[in-house]
Amino acid sequence: MTGKRLTAKGEATRRRIVAAAAQLMYEQGITATTMEDVRVATGASSSQIYHYFADKQALLLAVIDYQTEAVLDLQAPHLDHLDTITGLRAWRDLLVENQKRLQCRGGCPIGTLGSQTAETNPEARLAVASGYLRWENAIRAGLTTMHSRGNLTGNPDDLALALLTALQGGLLMTQIHRNVRPLEVALDTVLDHIASLSGGSRE
Repeated sequence: MTGKRLTAKGEATRRRIVAAAAQLMYEQGITATTMEDVRVATGASSSQIYHYFADKQALLLAVIDYQTEAVLDLQAPHLDHLDTITGLRAWRDLLVENQKRLQCRGGCPIGTLGSQTAETNPEARLAVASGYLRWENAIRAGLTTMHSRGNLTGNPDDLALALLTALQGGLLMTQIHRNVRPLEVALDTVLDHIASLSGGSRE
């Protein structure tokens, strides 16, 4: 589709198609999800779907953006408060509770897309990397504020990367074991290290 501005109705239709595709790809995988599956799930016509998306690749890239927004929106109330140890631990609790709510199923929506595309779809891999960078930047912003205030002696860039990497590994292990303990241990280990670099301050 061209870059023409959509009407409100058109935007709603496009978002409904992306949401359905995101759910299907999350549940059954990218390869197994066809454009026909998306058409059936949305009740849209093939012409409607191809009006918004030239092909499956275009739809996949939209799904990656959609899942990135969904992940960050869920955490938004906490991402703005990662500039204290208390705020970091509250964010950790949100992530753990969300996995309990999901019964440790599904893993990270962004990570799931990344694992399916990293070796076969360079464009999608870069889109996933961009989503991760947005997430990492949000974490880094809080740690940088702590560092600027003199409440953190470590390198905010390295710590943000370590924390996101621990989160992703923890989510995968939690999905495999159907138990939140791997996520708790991974996050708590990095957060305890960050706390040790903050002089014990909760601010």
